[in-house]
Amino acid sequence: MSSSGGKILIVGITPYFLERGVLWFKENFQKVLEARKTQSFWQDNTLLLEKDQKFPLMEFLRKLDELGYEKVQSIEKPGEFSHLGNIIDIFPINLKGALRLEFLGNKIENIESLEIEIEDEEGSRKLLQKKLKLQKEFSGLKNLKPGDYLVHLDHGIAQFSGIEKSKILNPKSETNPNYQNTKSQTQDYYALKYAAGDKLYVPLGLERKLSRYIGFTIPKIHRLGSLAWQKTKKRIKEETEKLAKELLEIYAKRETVLRPPYLEDDELQKELEASFQYLETPDQLKAIAEIKKDMTESEKPMDRIICGDVGFGKTEVALRAMVKCVLSGGQAMLITPTTILCEQHFQTFKTRLEKLPIKIAMLSRLQSKKEQKEVIEGLKSGKFDIVIGTHRLLSKDVEFSASTLRRQNYGAEASEGCGKNLRLAVIDEEQRFGVKQKERLKKMREAIDILSLSATPIPRSLYLSLSNLRNISLILTPPSQRLPIKTFILPFKEIFIKRAIENELRRNGQVYYLHNRVESIEMAKNFIEKLVPKAKTGIAHGRLPEQKLIETMLNFRKKGLDVLIATTIIENGLDLPNVNTLIVADSTRLGLSQAYQLRGRIGRGDIQALSYFLYPERLSFLAQKRLKALKEAESLGSGYQIALKDLELRGAGNILGKEQSGHVNSIGLNLYCQMLSESMEKLKSDRQTISLDNIPFGAKLLKKPEN
Repeated sequence: MSSSGGKILIVGITPYFLERGVLWFKENFQKVLEARKTQSFWQDNTLLLEKDQKFPLMEFLRKLDELGYEKVQSIEKPGEFSHLGNIIDIFPINLKGALRLEFLGNKIENIESLEIEIEDEEGSRKLLQKKLKLQKEFSGLKNLKPGDYLVHLDHGIAQFSGIEKSKILNPKSETNPNYQNTKSQTQDYYALKYAAGDKLYVPLGLERKLSRYIGFTIPKIHRLGSLAWQKTKKRIKEETEKLAKELLEIYAKRETVLRPPYLEDDELQKELEASFQYLETPDQLKAIAEIKKDMTESEKPMDRIICGDVGFGKTEVALRAMVKCVLSGGQAMLITPTTILCEQHFQTFKTRLEKLPIKIAMLSRLQSKKEQKEVIEGLKSGKFDIVIGTHRLLSKDVEFSASTLRRQNYGAEASEGCGKNLRLAVIDEEQRFGVKQKERLKKMREAIDILSLSATPIPRSLYLSLSNLRNISLILTPPSQRLPIKTFILPFKEIFIKRAIENELRRNGQVYYLHNRVESIEMAKNFIEKLVPKAKTGIAHGRLPEQKLIETMLNFRKKGLDVLIATTIIENGLDLPNVNTLIVADSTRLGLSQAYQLRGRIGRGDIQALSYFLYPERLSFLAQKRLKALKEAESLGSGYQIALKDLELRGAGNILGKEQSGHVNSIGLNLYCQMLSESMEKLKSDRQTISLDNIPFGAKLLKKPEN
């Protein structure tokens, strides 16, 4: 024990101390005592305790916070402490075992050792070091505004009140009126507001136990000292361990599967890439290079997510991967969540591959039974190289040519690439599939190469949590030919609508007119026809029969219609370069992120796109707030960042699923991702681990007494 003459040393969780082991502190105990007499670093980052020492309990708890120890219900690992009444259990990082301190008033009455000892000192130290490295990535405290929600690791979710100054470091506390700290110095604090008026003040510079709350709903705030937060953390911890186990099991199964590497680029691959009519963005090129590396340099199946905004070129990236698969002797499939997207992808692939000797097919339930049968038989016989379809592709009657995959080893037969086989599946917007389809996709993941496409950005924190298991490519840069979309926010007036439509028709372009009420969409169509008689109009909404909807969209694509009066169904994946004007009839009914994504549906080429967000003349207070947010979104400034945060949440929900989204609400996305990272490390290293979210910090407490 780091002690002498009954004195016990407790050191803070800092990079410097984590580089030294328990033995170092034991051998250098006297030197540390000498350093504490004169050096502020040792005074600030260590505690020296002994029996009968005067030390107010609340001040001791504050100091443990400052040293970086995490409050838990019961201690298990170095870096933790628990508090029950006048008893504190703590597991110092510089000792082999845990301690129990018993307080009597403002005095430490007793100190004793507990039968909890460290099992793997090196593993514990490494994980704590990793935690200190990760903590900056998860905090996200830039640009805080009063009213924002924050998460304190030990005390839970609170509302940020602002930065407050105080001349007294720890004035007489309502929770401990007998204790007065007379140190007088001005310091800035993060002021956090909890339920029933409870407040927590966190000094600037010691905020590492704080992170921004990112969730899908307004969070529930409890009182300071409530057991609810510790129980919630414990429950979510168990859930993240379950998820980590599930992810790692899939990963482990994939580790046992080997497949022959794909061939390097040949002349046909180069011909395809040279025929791309646009200049690839740097992010596109990087994603393509990463995928090719997965395919050609590894014998293990690929599992990669491509995250990118609408119109940023994910489809072209997927198409090139599928062609590489075909040219290496395999079959590839693209699964889409809707028949509209299926039809659109099929037309895109058909156009791009028309000069290559690659046969493609489409499969969806809208085809006749005869057509479906022909496609299914063609897949089984190897007639088709690429198939694009809905979840119909996941039906039991769909089979591909005999697979050449081998567990543990693939022999000469496989390396020769005998026969065609399904080797690559591209999944578009996986989160939109049903439970049964997701189960089929999960099983598929164990054996073949998987490329997932997501139109919603992924949060940085989730990216860090999953990056060791699933490779992620981010496409963040828009195509070079795209011009910024001009946005106008105007009152709803016929003259504005008439001019906007006529202006687009003069450019031989097309218009989206968003009317998000199915019940009155026919009236909206009649309104547009009277306003601009020469415009050919059509209707698109989710309640139309699918065949009718597809026919309308095809007619619009072929420029048979000038104006498409539609609901937000156009938000999902439609790519029509000739549509360069968007008119939203009532923008107050849209959230900022939805408005942003809808706006991304136009301006897909090199023509200046125009978006008009209209609002009714009589506005409710809530509608005024929405309109203000939309005005902020007029340029890619702060409004865009707000929209991006909302979209990131969607991205997190898409990847984690509905059940995990509920857990995210309970503790916030950043803390959830920290816990998931810890669970991953714990299972991967198979060691007793240290919590990745212990973060050094100091605070003073002000809690209103119970009435």
